[in-house]
Amino acid sequence: MSRTPRSRLLRGAAGLTLAGAVHALTFAPGPLPDWALALTQILALAVAARVTLTAPSAKQAWGRGWLFAFVTYAVGLYWLFISMHRYGGLAAPLAVAGVLALSAFLALFPATASALARRFTPLTPDAAPSRILSATLAWAALWAGFEWLRAVLLTGFPWLNIGYAQVDSPIAGWAPIVGVHGMAFVAAFVAAAIASLWQPSRKTSMDSRQALAAGIAVALAAAGWPLSRMDWSSPSGDPLNVRLVQGNIEQSQKFDPALLEQSLVRHLELTALPPAAGVPAPQLVILPETVLPIFQDQLDPRAWDAWRGVAARGNMTIAMGVPLHDRVNGRDRYTNSVMGFDGNTPVEQLVAGSTAMRYDKRHLVPWGEYVPPGFHWFVNMLNIPLGDFDRGAQRQTPFAVGGQHIAFNICYEDLFGPDLLPALLPGPNGEPGATILVNVSNLGWFGDSWALRQHLQIGRLRTMETARPMLTSTNTGITAAIDAKGRVAAQLAPLQAGVLPVSVQGMTGLTPYARFGDKIALALVGLALIGAFGSSRKTRRG
Repeated sequence: MSRTPRSRLLRGAAGLTLAGAVHALTFAPGPLPDWALALTQILALAVAARVTLTAPSAKQAWGRGWLFAFVTYAVGLYWLFISMHRYGGLAAPLAVAGVLALSAFLALFPATASALARRFTPLTPDAAPSRILSATLAWAALWAGFEWLRAVLLTGFPWLNIGYAQVDSPIAGWAPIVGVHGMAFVAAFVAAAIASLWQPSRKTSMDSRQALAAGIAVALAAAGWPLSRMDWSSPSGDPLNVRLVQGNIEQSQKFDPALLEQSLVRHLELTALPPAAGVPAPQLVILPETVLPIFQDQLDPRAWDAWRGVAARGNMTIAMGVPLHDRVNGRDRYTNSVMGFDGNTPVEQLVAGSTAMRYDKRHLVPWGEYVPPGFHWFVNMLNIPLGDFDRGAQRQTPFAVGGQHIAFNICYEDLFGPDLLPALLPGPNGEPGATILVNVSNLGWFGDSWALRQHLQIGRLRTMETARPMLTSTNTGITAAIDAKGRVAAQLAPLQAGVLPVSVQGMTGLTPYARFGDKIALALVGLALIGAFGSSRKTRRG
């Protein structure tokens, strides 16, 4: 057997690098328009499916899958460099190395999926229709299965799950049933089926039976369209008038003690603004994550009294992101939290962080909000304050405001769909489930980057899965209101201070995904693997 020419290897690597880079562009609009994201992703994935399923060996399939995924993550997560270098103070070479190291690790998941698919269900020339179907099913199921593993292992990091590129496609209709991981399976199946259409052989035309897998995949994707027309939830109570505040505090200034008062005054003024003509007064004002960049008991009680006074004059509830310090069972406890209060809340409760409405973040960011064992040396190299928090409880009571029940999540918690589901269910003492979801974030760590738009896409998919509206209140953007169908009803431009008045209708009712979480998607992946491997063994024996 002759050795593969070096030029051919270089051309193959260059093609995979280009496909991976294009794939990275599909997770949020810009530079690609939103209507092009889903199709572009399918075509890029088809390239990955083709080169891995037809690789000469499982080892080479692993390398090809790794390269494609590594480029996708390195390009798609470039904004982590901004947080580590510009705001974390890490030297540029080390920040670049950090992004590349994370990308190399994340790429292990699709690489392993590709190698297993090639090992057990290779796509060979002149393959029988059943063999083609086995190969496409296996590749899709393994890719989606390893996407799920990436979301749960080592606390998980599911950013850039391939399902997020399908928010504006018919495949999104499956979200209320199978969630993002099920959508990943459908998207990967369509891509692999397209890749299987070209089968080199001596025949002058393609056997129509080779289109079996593609026909099934297209039908599965198209079935999402009627599913998207279904109403999975129904209105609950009266619409709630909400004001979302975007303070736009530069990240380099946010934790500067000399500028603390200036930041608080800006947010206080935005909260107290009289409503514009024709706009109803807000019943609830939501401010971003860590609006107060110090612990609540470090703030002068007179400042808390000023906030309570604004709430009293406006007859409204204020919910703000605050790092909280309290003592539980004789030990100090520190949490990244949202605290809710109104004009009747005692100042003593605000200082103590013991208000009735409180949410403590439970899915913490490694190295940013807690330090994994053995990694204090790395955290000490970064200039990131408030870096070691305690976790909140799994199920926390939603805030009750204006007849609605509001479940908060903080920062990247909305990446983890199953973590949001307990709040939708009735509490142990009969407390109502959430009718509205709210995410408060500070994406100022990432400048005006793709992170802002990617995060909005993630929030849109969470609303589709749960059939609940979601409000996002961020420091620098994107502050927005998303309805229960995943449509952005209103948003503020990023990197501008302002307020967004919205009237949001709470919803009730549980989607299949809200009831069962990822179990349906995992069952789908398992059945696909059983069918693919079973059919492949029969074909080999035949």
